[in-house]
Amino acid sequence: MSTLTNVKDKAILILEDGTVLYGKAFGTKGTATGEICFNTGMTGYQEVFTDPSYYGQVLIMNNAHIGNYGVKPGDVESEGVKVKSVIGRNLEEPFSRFLAEGSLQEYFIKNNIVAINEVDTRALVAHIRTKGAMNCIISSADLDIESLKKQLKEVPSMDGLELASTVSTSAPYTLGNEASDLRIAVLDFGVKKNILNCLVERGAYVKVFNAKTSFEELKQFNPKGYFISNGPGDPAPMTYAVQTVKQILASDMPLFGICLGHQLLALANDIPTFKMHHGHRGLNHPVKNLVTGKSEITTQNHGFGIDPDAVRKSNQVEITHVNLNDESIEGIRVKGKKAFSVQYHPEATPGPHDSRYLFDDFISMIQNN
Repeated sequence: MSTLTNVKDKAILILEDGTVLYGKAFGTKGTATGEICFNTGMTGYQEVFTDPSYYGQVLIMNNAHIGNYGVKPGDVESEGVKVKSVIGRNLEEPFSRFLAEGSLQEYFIKNNIVAINEVDTRALVAHIRTKGAMNCIISSADLDIESLKKQLKEVPSMDGLELASTVSTSAPYTLGNEASDLRIAVLDFGVKKNILNCLVERGAYVKVFNAKTSFEELKQFNPKGYFISNGPGDPAPMTYAVQTVKQILASDMPLFGICLGHQLLALANDIPTFKMHHGHRGLNHPVKNLVTGKSEITTQNHGFGIDPDAVRKSNQVEITHVNLNDESIEGIRVKGKKAFSVQYHPEATPGPHDSRYLFDDFISMIQNN
């Protein structure tokens, strides 16, 4: 049984490559494992922690102070924290925001999150940038290095791991005005609340379906468009989802995909995905829209990408957006179809709203259809 940590409790972090770091316990006392990754954002930590796309991962928050403005119920992207654990330089218990309803410490305890504090996160991020993403283990309950290394060996690799069905809704639900003609079927692989809000705010009536819902069941909702959501894990094993996306494409209905949805649209067009060296996670990634020639600052959270060479050779798909840091593919559209997707997060919670026009584009595509 996990217990409340004492600020004097020690905690230990061990990486798959043998790196061992010590810090102070934060949150719940216990042990946590997962793939280590990092987010460079300076704000929006509660939205990040509750993003289902982070399921299965241990998150380094690169900003020096996390928790300094507390937590409140509205700043969430799902029901509860989805990261497996958090690593911080200064995970703060005191908070200054008068709107907050509690501390980060209380929030982690409520959500049973094991965290480690007082780690040199900038040095750790530099290490991950060099060595790449890998599994890790954090513990404030067991400080025996050999015992922890043995446990770490049992943690499955994110490469080949299907997690989307784990975080998907168990039962369909609806949002928005039922009388609206803008009926959108959402395949939920870990959809963020504010993606749904962006659709509802534009007048859509949305029905959210479990990840493994058949195309025939989706059609019964009589949707005017389909949305393929973000989510965690490797898209390659999700053959069930790829088949559904292919059926949506064959129906020639408007389709919009974000992040994992972008990768599934690529797979449905015979473009393979791959595991990135350390992924993109943060609030300030520059992307160029090749259609308009304009650049936008984007929010990102992904550890997989689509094969750039395969996209460029494809006769079915064209590139619409590229990352200006590494030229990775950030957006595609299917030739001759009303289907497009982006790798980044245009809802941008947290982050700048440069890319929210994509929701307007999707709504216009539905109306014009």
